[in-house]
Amino acid sequence: MSNDRVLRVGLLGAGNVGAEVARLMVANQQDLAARSGVGLVITKIAVRDLNVPRPGIDSSLLTNDADSVVSDPSIDLIIEVIGGVEPARTLILKAMSNGKAVVTANKALLAKHGAELFHASDLADVDFYYEAAVAGAIPILRPLAESLVGDRVQRVMGIINGTTNYILTKMHETGASFDGALAEAQSLGYAESDPTADVDGFDAAAKAAILAGLAFHTQVTDADVYREGIRGITADDVSVAKAMGFVIKLLAIAEANELHGSKEETISVRVHPTMIPLTHPLASVRESFNAVFVKCESAGDLMFYGRGAGGTPTASAILGDLVAVARNRNEGSLGPTETDYADLDIAPIGVSRTRYLIRMDVADVPGVLASVASTVAKNNVSILTVRQEGRGADAELVVLTHVATESALANTLKDLQQLDVVKQVVSMIRVEGLMS
Repeated sequence: MSNDRVLRVGLLGAGNVGAEVARLMVANQQDLAARSGVGLVITKIAVRDLNVPRPGIDSSLLTNDADSVVSDPSIDLIIEVIGGVEPARTLILKAMSNGKAVVTANKALLAKHGAELFHASDLADVDFYYEAAVAGAIPILRPLAESLVGDRVQRVMGIINGTTNYILTKMHETGASFDGALAEAQSLGYAESDPTADVDGFDAAAKAAILAGLAFHTQVTDADVYREGIRGITADDVSVAKAMGFVIKLLAIAEANELHGSKEETISVRVHPTMIPLTHPLASVRESFNAVFVKCESAGDLMFYGRGAGGTPTASAILGDLVAVARNRNEGSLGPTETDYADLDIAPIGVSRTRYLIRMDVADVPGVLASVASTVAKNNVSILTVRQEGRGADAELVVLTHVATESALANTLKDLQQLDVVKQVVSMIRVEGLMS
């Protein structure tokens, strides 16, 4: 290490993650310097409220003027952990225009304005790293951007929201209702008092956009992601899935669509509750853990697993980026930049193909199954298995289909609801992970 070289770091935000970054930088100062080849020192920390106690952080470093941090000519590198879109976007752009490298954990910002930020970093000739934006400490973004860049990614499928995974785990293992499992998650700090971003899929959709952009070299925003949350998942849905050898997970899926005679390749990006077999590797990912399953043309199947959230795991990913940027600065080089050369179209949800589990309340009379089967077949959907349970004069009919398009399934559901023998289509859940 060059003893006379020091990189000065400005930190934007000192909440749960920011405070842990500051603590680890002090505690591991010598190791970080040895790994970086240069000293790393925090010289300013921008916070919203100067009066909030921050144990272990030198109060003389604090300022409530974030602009002074990104404009300080003595600062070489900015770590942004404010979160949200603004003022983070404006501050990062200003930092880059001032020649500062940036490390961020801001998934919401990247999912909306990633292309703008990548372009700005290219123009300014500075590094822009963001491994912590998806799946906490799990190294997934850099492998997609670097290790697998010589391969062709065919599909990315993963559990990338710890809150919903915790809720669905408790529903599966204890029979709890959605509301009961959510309340437990909130009491343990896994879910916010307003859990909308997690349970309605917004958090996962933002992360899915980032993953898809890297995997398929295409600009993808959160608005391009089809999104369904888990509020509609009931204890009965979980019980039926369990009895059939499945578990329900909120999955993010980004995949290249089969061409089917078209010359134009497209990609689909979606987030929704999904049934997967208990034998699938993702089925064993419990509680707040995350995992991402990547399928490549040459490398085959890969899985990345670990803690996906929390101050310490996220800080670990940020420090990994910090060391990478510091090494680049010390060597007078830049890390790889993002590419969106493929510029693939994002297909509507209607062209996506998967299996489906349909639960219906039906009249328990002769001819019901024939009527349902005929309606399903009319829409070019075929039935894989049927499960029927009598309930007096009524019955629950559970149909698992072969692979079909979303548009065909939507038409099927519409037609089923018109049948006299079908009292109610109770739920539809997509199914992944079965062998073809």
